[in-house]
Amino acid sequence: MSMRRTTKARGGLVALTVVAGLTLGVAGCGGGGDDEKPHASSSASKDRRSGPSTQNGQSDTPLAELRGPDGLLLAITSAERDAGGFVTVSGDMKNDGSKTVNVPAQLSGNETEIIRNGRSLGGATLVDSKGKKRYYVLRDTDGRPLTTTNFPALKAGESLPVFLQFPAPPTDTSEVTFQLPMFAAAPLTISG
Repeated sequence: MSMRRTTKARGGLVALTVVAGLTLGVAGCGGGGDDEKPHASSSASKDRRSGPSTQNGQSDTPLAELRGPDGLLLAITSAERDAGGFVTVSGDMKNDGSKTVNVPAQLSGNETEIIRNGRSLGGATLVDSKGKKRYYVLRDTDGRPLTTTNFPALKAGESLPVFLQFPAPPTDTSEVTFQLPMFAAAPLTISG
C-alpha cells in the first residue's frame, strides 16, 4: 500500500508541475492585444531563431546609449517597473564598428556562479544614488542570470535585442544609473 501511495503522489506532483509550467508558458506568451507593428530590430532575432524579442511599447528613441569596446553600442529602449517588484531593462546591443566582434566575457561580471553559465550581461548593475544602494542582475534558482546569454559574434552593423532584470528600487525612486563593465555609465528613468 505504501508503495502505491508514493507512486500516486509522485505522479500527481509531476502532473502538477507540468500544468504549472504550461500555465506560466501560456501566460508569458499573451499578446496583450496591441496592434503595434514590431520594430525593425526584432527581425534580426527572427533570423537567428534565438534570443528575446523586443517588447511592445518600446520607443524608437533610446533612453540611453552606452559605448563599449570594439565599436559595441548598447541602446537602452526601456526600463520598466512591474507589479512583481522587478525592473526590466531592454534594448539592443549593436556592432557599430567595421569588423565582426565577439561580445566580451567581462560583461558577465566576475562572480563564479554567473560565469559558469556562459557569456551574459550579468555584470550590470543599477545604482540608486538617492537610496545609496546598488542592484545586481537577478538569478534563477540554478544561478543563471536573468539576462540575455550566449551571444553570437556580431557582424558589422548587426544588432541583437537584449534584456536584463533587476530587483526594483523603492517606488519613490525613478532615477538610477545603469552600469555595465567596459561601457560608459548612463542615467536611466524607470517607468511604471
